[in-house]
Amino acid sequence: MKLVVIVPLLLLLEVSGYAECRCFCQVTGDLDDCTCDVETIDRFNNDQLFPKLQSLLESDYFRFYKVNLNKPCPFWTASSECGLRDCAVQPCSPNEVPEGLRSAPHNKYSAEANEQQDECEKAKHLGAVDVSLSAETREALLDWNKYDDEAERFCVVDDEESPDSQYVDLLLNPERFTGYKGPEAWQIWNSIYEENCFKPYTIKRPLNPISFQNSPGSEARTFYSWLEGQCVEKRAFFRLVSGLHASINIHLSARYLLDDRWFQKKWGHNVSEFRQRFDSGLTAGEGPKRLRNLYFLYLIELRALAKVLPFFQQSSFQLYTGRPEEDRKHKEQLVDILELARSFPLHFDEASLFAGDEKEAAKLKEDIRLAFLNISRIMDCVGCFKCRLWGKLQTQGLGTALKILFSERQLEALPKSSNQRPSFQLSRQEIVSLFNAFGRISTSVRELKNFRVLLAEEQ
Repeated sequence: MKLVVIVPLLLLLEVSGYAECRCFCQVTGDLDDCTCDVETIDRFNNDQLFPKLQSLLESDYFRFYKVNLNKPCPFWTASSECGLRDCAVQPCSPNEVPEGLRSAPHNKYSAEANEQQDECEKAKHLGAVDVSLSAETREALLDWNKYDDEAERFCVVDDEESPDSQYVDLLLNPERFTGYKGPEAWQIWNSIYEENCFKPYTIKRPLNPISFQNSPGSEARTFYSWLEGQCVEKRAFFRLVSGLHASINIHLSARYLLDDRWFQKKWGHNVSEFRQRFDSGLTAGEGPKRLRNLYFLYLIELRALAKVLPFFQQSSFQLYTGRPEEDRKHKEQLVDILELARSFPLHFDEASLFAGDEKEAAKLKEDIRLAFLNISRIMDCVGCFKCRLWGKLQTQGLGTALKILFSERQLEALPKSSNQRPSFQLSRQEIVSLFNAFGRISTSVRELKNFRVLLAEEQ
């Protein structure tokens, strides 16, 4: 009798863990091209970094993002009307944005420099000539609104100065499932993977779940065989794109519209949606690879945060919103997060990238920079405005992280005095996108813990 009871119990336990295993059994241990493992990232993110980062992102400096959502698609004719009510983005009215954010870009300069710039603007407005400023100083004040030529851009950064840009409150326009899907949505990702990941057209990259029914695993094996033969830089580039794609899919699965009644909406975890995107059996083995690429993306952006700490430690840097006490508090909070990022024991070593022949390395770096720049332009082809908002923010955040990683000389040369202009600069838009993009990745890693539990409980 005992045997009869025990056998069904064992079968039940096996079945209950089966769904979890098909998504997560391969998402463990060491990551390729890294000295880090999944478990170390989980503990560091979930227990230490995630709570602090979420608190910072709720502050006024980081919750308001200036973006132009009306730029036309530069590559094909795309509809700018999603037609779904959850696709809409509500921009801020002027009085909703803190005065300090609406004024000149204070964040890059010392208080003294800002006072000089304000005086210069007043004099210009009155048609006067301020003879107290030298020609060199006037030229420097004008240059402060431009990016340093040595700091290479990996993404389009023209929204901040565009007259068509508006401020958006990210907390009131959260990233979640909007119903935007189908051929137009797949066209975005197909364009990214097929045209910007250095892949020949003869090698098919498994992407659309529908294709798995007709080609169970053969395309995936061919693709990954090709990928392993590429240099580490091209493998890394693909894994960053794949990790970003995985992170976005996790957000959509974790904030899914579960109930849509006229008097309320209920958003929450959709386990079936998660399995469709990441279950090994439903994706011909592709899903777990996507999740591992998410962890690789996490390491890259975490390394950028650790490297950029000296820039934010400068006494001349301020998180300027016009509320001095809050600004000082949030700068301390930001520096604390970056010091925590620097303390991570198993950082990605970016020195392993572009380490070969100098000319070949420079050419490869430029190719990768242009490919990512192209991906940032594709975000203007996204038909859903809310998806476009978060797509632009997250690609710009990753582009800013890459800019940081490959600006080591400029970061090392940061001036010790606030009277000197630093050669490395970040605009407020880059700063906001950098931290919010990493916040999305950090959230994705945290959500994987929730999905592990939900999948284990599914049966």
